[in-house]
Amino acid sequence: MAELTDPDVRLLRIFNDWGNGLDGWAASVVTFLGEYGLAAALVLMVPLLWLMVRRRPDAPQAVAMVAWAPLAAAVAYGFNQPISALVARPRPFLDHDDIVPMLEGKGGWSFVSDHSSAAMAIAVGLLLVHRKLGLVAVAIALFQGVLRLALGVHYPSDVVGGIALATAVTLLLMPLAVWALTPLLRWCGETRGLSWIAPGPQSVADRGEDSAGPPRRRPVEKGLAA
Repeated sequence: MAELTDPDVRLLRIFNDWGNGLDGWAASVVTFLGEYGLAAALVLMVPLLWLMVRRRPDAPQAVAMVAWAPLAAAVAYGFNQPISALVARPRPFLDHDDIVPMLEGKGGWSFVSDHSSAAMAIAVGLLLVHRKLGLVAVAIALFQGVLRLALGVHYPSDVVGGIALATAVTLLLMPLAVWALTPLLRWCGETRGLSWIAPGPQSVADRGEDSAGPPRRRPVEKGLAA
């Protein structure tokens, strides 16, 4: 009876029933996006944002913040492992016969969701650097959490736990990470062969001819015979 009134299980059933109600290509798309596709999209947004900020006046710090996004995902994953082992919560389809997983052979513990944690860590990291792109990343991370429920491999609380943990790790450790990475990236920007990593604003010499006006005439040397 308690199971029937548990909102965690009831919400999971709603999304899992929706996922299993899909046929053919739609089910394949949802499965691919929930397991691989959306995570890959978030990873690809990291180099995209790097290209957008590498020539900002504050390039070393901006690139350091971009680099922190995937690093935050790795750190959050590291925190997940002892928590998962301590809680030892089985996957929902193992405890509930009516939950049908859309993925075969899914093992490991259910709490917390590694996918949700890594996705939100990257999304929050990007949001700290670029609002519009970051909001898109956050929306993708949240949608991935929904698809993890549709796949029947996590409870809603697993997804929420992963999102909360990733957000905390990303925000709390970001100042330390940027403090450590910025000098390294500043050095890269000043080093031949590595300056492309964080070059800063493009110089006039890099752009070619100065667009602000015609080229300056060389001054006539004085003292020459007529």
